[in-house]
Amino acid sequence: MEIILKYFTGLTDGQLDQFGRLGAIYEEWNAKINVISRKDIDQLYERHALHSLSIAKIIQFKPGTKVLDVGTGGGFPGIPLAILFPETSFLLVDSIGKKIRVVEEVAKALKLENVKAGHVRVEDVKQSFDFVVSRAVTAFPRFVELVRDKVSGQNHNDLPNGIIYLKGGDFEDEISAFRPSVKVYELPDFFQEDFFETKKLIHLAVKNK
Repeated sequence: MEIILKYFTGLTDGQLDQFGRLGAIYEEWNAKINVISRKDIDQLYERHALHSLSIAKIIQFKPGTKVLDVGTGGGFPGIPLAILFPETSFLLVDSIGKKIRVVEEVAKALKLENVKAGHVRVEDVKQSFDFVVSRAVTAFPRFVELVRDKVSGQNHNDLPNGIIYLKGGDFEDEISAFRPSVKVYELPDFFQEDFFETKKLIHLAVKNK
């Protein structure tokens, strides 16, 4: 987990322990229920954990913040963020039940009391959240359409409430209609590794009543 420590300092002993155990727990569960490709499981800390934590480079969630992770798969970006922000509440949802089982077991093993998981389609989520996060589950306009109404109108953080989306490649056409409310962050500005060369982070401010 040295790559986490390279970019994130000041972690508590508890967080160090949780991040340290993350790899072995995922290896164990991925052998039972395949949620991460065989190629990527060996690069879990870089390609999944650190990639998820890039969100923490643009916002430090304040205590009491509520975050919805849509299409979480095996728990990304939600699980690493939940370790980093223990006073933030996370709901991780996915429409595939076996993936949510892995999320539940990982959260249980790490004693992440700020994580809840749901085998549910995002359309059926009734609560509102400060932020909706995801790793490129669909085209950005479609994603905005699905989750816009889940964003709370009450801002508590330095970044306006809205959508935080991790995506790779060129997607200017997907976000042009949302300007000027959208901002794109280049992950190579935060991380040196080649994996992040084409990776980006999108923040879309959503104004609901």
